[in-house]
Amino acid sequence: MPKPDAGWSDAQLLEEFHRTGERGLLGTLLERYTLLLYGVGLKYLKDEEEARDAVQQVFLKALTELEKYRVEYPKSWLYAIMRNHCLMRLRARGTPTVGLEESMAPSEDEGGGTAEKLSEEARYLQLEEALGMLSQEQRRCITLFYLERKSYQEVCRATGFGFGEVKSHIQNGRRNLRIILQRKSREA
Repeated sequence: MPKPDAGWSDAQLLEEFHRTGERGLLGTLLERYTLLLYGVGLKYLKDEEEARDAVQQVFLKALTELEKYRVEYPKSWLYAIMRNHCLMRLRARGTPTVGLEESMAPSEDEGGGTAEKLSEEARYLQLEEALGMLSQEQRRCITLFYLERKSYQEVCRATGFGFGEVKSHIQNGRRNLRIILQRKSREA
């Protein structure tokens, strides 16, 4: 692969990192989400210095974790780590965190209803968890086709699968996702 640039997807950066072990690739990835994490930190912690410190702590944790584990969706994974880190900090200083999620959700004037945003985030997290339950082949094909908006031919090239295999993995993966999500909704 050529030298990484802003055009590389998160998946490409992570794939190349796992292949080469080059930590600079993780730096490139994490740099993309600095402002997002800082904003989350500010919203929870209400202090600029503490939010900057939290971003650094999360980056250190992410560097360690990404060396050990493969993460499919780094943006939502980093967001969850930051949110949990902030909640732990608030608990450590004795700030009640019960119901804090609702108060931290975007307000109406920030682009949507609170309940709608929470529901959307919950669905997204459920989908991410369900994707993790698929076979590696199905997960890869579904991710490339639906999330990265690749054509069947592009998925074939990226995976090395034939057209029929890609079509089968996508159809079976979609069916399995529906089954997993229905089962989870009945359990809730």
